Amino acid sequence: MMKNITKYLLIFSLALLGFASQAQTKAEPWTESQLMQTKELADIINNPKAEKPLIINIGPQAVIKGSVDVGPGKEKDNIKKLEKMLSKENKNREVVLYCGCCPFDKCPNIRPAFSLIKEKGFAKAKLLDVPKNIKTNWIDPGYPVN
Repeated sequence: MMKNITKYLLIFSLALLGFASQAQTKAEPWTESQLMQTKELADIINNPKAEKPLIINIGPQAVIKGSVDVGPGKEKDNIKKLEKMLSKENKNREVVLYCGCCPFDKCPNIRPAFSLIKEKGFAKAKLLDVPKNIKTNWIDPGYPVN
């Protein structure tokens, strides 16, 4: 009897551990292939012959040359502005979102905005990979600014 109780407790504990680890590894709305490196975007901006993506700032300030400012993606009014802007765009156009306020794991702006762009069916949606912040990963390397 005691062996059965121990066995069931062990199984129950393992099941709980499995659920807890799944909750902690919540999937991001973007995939690895949807991340664009900063140098790649800078090279596109600096190449006069390159087709330019729609670059949208969803953070505190539009810093990147040619980007359009929507404002922080954590605010519902700004998500509505983004939705309105996207409604006028071709769904096959490359669109690059960026924030840069902080590392991705702490950023409150990128998830709501990227979720919207995916929901709207943009096939070439990208998120600029800003590991630390916009100053460190864009301004300091001398990439083009507004």
